[in-house]
Amino acid sequence: MTNLHSSSFSMEQTAKNAKTASRVAAQLSTTEKNTLLNAIADAIENHSANIISENAKDIKAGKAKGLTQTMLDRLVLNEQAINAISSAIREIVALADPIGSVSNLALRPNGMQVGKMRIPLGVIAMIYEARPNVTAESAALCIKSGNAVILRGGSEAIHSNLAIANCLHAVLTEHGCDKNIVSIIPDTRRSVIEALLKQSETIDLVIPRGGEGLIRYVSENSQIPVIQHFKGVCHLYIDKQADVTKAINILINGKTQKPSACNAFETFLVHQDIVEEFLPLAAKALKEAANVKVHACEKSLSYFNGGQLATVDDYHAEYLAQEIAVKVVTSFNDAIAHINEYTSDHTEVIITQDISRSQAFIRQINSSVVMVNASSRFSDGNQLGLGSEIGISTSKLHAYGPMGLEALTTEKFVVYGDGQIRD
Repeated sequence: MTNLHSSSFSMEQTAKNAKTASRVAAQLSTTEKNTLLNAIADAIENHSANIISENAKDIKAGKAKGLTQTMLDRLVLNEQAINAISSAIREIVALADPIGSVSNLALRPNGMQVGKMRIPLGVIAMIYEARPNVTAESAALCIKSGNAVILRGGSEAIHSNLAIANCLHAVLTEHGCDKNIVSIIPDTRRSVIEALLKQSETIDLVIPRGGEGLIRYVSENSQIPVIQHFKGVCHLYIDKQADVTKAINILINGKTQKPSACNAFETFLVHQDIVEEFLPLAAKALKEAANVKVHACEKSLSYFNGGQLATVDDYHAEYLAQEIAVKVVTSFNDAIAHINEYTSDHTEVIITQDISRSQAFIRQINSSVVMVNASSRFSDGNQLGLGSEIGISTSKLHAYGPMGLEALTTEKFVVYGDGQIRD
């Protein structure tokens, strides 16, 4: 790999440049932002051959380093992935621009009108592993929401990220915009992250995306507010009033379609009243779909040939692989208690035909996404209508769950008076 540890790189100066550029980004009109994004989508498509060629270098290096298959899956860029990136950017173009909208305008007794206006956050720092699509999609979301962004991808995707960055900077320059609206950090050393996390005077929010170790490191060392998403331990609860066919289909889709995703199921719970009907079907389906490894409780172990007895650690585990934990629960309340004990606040799903039971599940489970009779794989910004997502928040702050355009904004009070003074 090329040595990208440039002695001339300054994190402090990069952050200052981004702060200056954020003021430019905040003043761009909706038309100007959409024009930039369409041009970026075109540029990425037009330079797909070069991006894929650079990505091949990362794949080769990743295999030599012994990256896990999960990491390699997240790293790969091909024509289909490039088209998905450009499509995601065009979907962001189609979304309403939140900036400048005024809500809750109300007349006060003294004649003043008071409302709240959507404004950008300022400078967003993204720290992420693998996933080179994050480079393009995060930049697009930040441009549309009027923010500047500093992108620090991992060393495993450096060639891919820089290739995409070249497209972004070329478009910004061609349109007469400050290219520091999108800053790509070329230095892959950990010390750069340490320096970035100290730029509290110029960076407004840090969003880490990656493994639990990275996110804990960022959270523990940042002097800047951090959106946290440690892991996705997503639960599926099959209620005694479940439609078994729906339950099997959703279980298989949520576990096996893309097990490396953070919205894949890691544990499923089964009401004891339908164990004899459901578990034989589940065991057969999991075996046939992907030979899924099962960690089963004592009451369910006999249904799974080759299954292992589940431990407490299994119920905490984010496998990110064709592997799942299962537990038989005695009641609805038992299922709620288990989820509340082991949740990572990502996504929880109930399968039931009982409307009152589904509503109770929604009320009692406070994860960032709660679903009824649908696969957890829909817990994604694009699938939820956000166009794309810059990350997932499992911190109950201003944003919770998949973060789209509005999550990258805040509100300021706007007051219209006519000479009023306070007594």
